[in-house]
Amino acid sequence: MKSSQLLRTILGLLVLASFARAQEGFFSSWEDRTRATLQLVRFDLVRQITPSEITAWNYGNSKGLDIVPWYKTEFDITVPPYLDHNSRTTKDGFGDVSLLLKYRILADNETHPYAISVSLGGTVPTGNFANGSQTGTIAPTVYGGKGFRRFDAQSSVAETLPTGFTAKQGRPLAWNSVVQYKLGKFFWPEVENNATYFHGGPHAGKTQDFVTPGLILSKFKLEHDASNRLSLTFGAGEQIAVSQYHSYNHGLVFTSRLAF
Repeated sequence: MKSSQLLRTILGLLVLASFARAQEGFFSSWEDRTRATLQLVRFDLVRQITPSEITAWNYGNSKGLDIVPWYKTEFDITVPPYLDHNSRTTKDGFGDVSLLLKYRILADNETHPYAISVSLGGTVPTGNFANGSQTGTIAPTVYGGKGFRRFDAQSSVAETLPTGFTAKQGRPLAWNSVVQYKLGKFFWPEVENNATYFHGGPHAGKTQDFVTPGLILSKFKLEHDASNRLSLTFGAGEQIAVSQYHSYNHGLVFTSRLAF
C-alpha cells in the first residue's frame, strides 16, 4: 500500500476511534497491559450493566492511535469517548482526553521471548456532565510478559494519581494479568483478571475484581509482503465481577485494531 493511502486509512479510522483512559466505572483496561511497544489504530465498544440493572455503553473506551516515533518508545494519542448511560438521571456525554508514553526496557523476541516496559499516562479533565474526572491524573505503570511457545502470560501494575482533590478522588491501584494460548493460525483464547484496590476517595478500602474470558482473532495480513506490518485484529470478551463490591458487571467488550 502506498504511504499516502496508508495515511488516509489511519486518519479515517482515527476519526471513528473516540476514546479515553481511566474512566471510573467503565471497562478501560482490557489488553492495556501489553508488554511491548505497538503501532496501531484501535476502536473498542463496551456494554456494561450497573447494579440498578441499567445498560450503559462506552463508545471508544480509551483507545485510538498508538505510534512508535523512536526506538523502543510508544506514544498513544487519544480523544474523548462517548458515554451513553441510558438513564434519565445521568446525562450522556464525552469523557476525558488522555495521553500515554511507553518505553520498552528489555525484550527478547527470539529464543526466550519476554519484555519489560514502563509507561507514564495522563488525563485532562475535558469530560462534560460529570463523565470525566474533577482534575487531571497521572498514572505510572510497569508491564511484564513472558512467552512459552504457544502460551504467554502478561501482567501490569498501575496507580492513578490525581493532580488535585486527592482525598476526594483517591489513588486506585490497578493490577491486570492475562494468560493466552494460540490455537491454529488466528485464534487466541485468553483469561484475564482485572483487580482495582481503592486507596482514599469514596471507595476507600474496597477491592473491585473481574475475571474476563475472551477470544482474540489475530493477525489478518493485508499485504502479501511478510515484512509489511499492515494487519487487522478483532476480539471480544466479557468482564465478570468476582468481588463483593463492583460498580458494574457483565462488561461485554468488542475490539478492532489496524496495525501498521
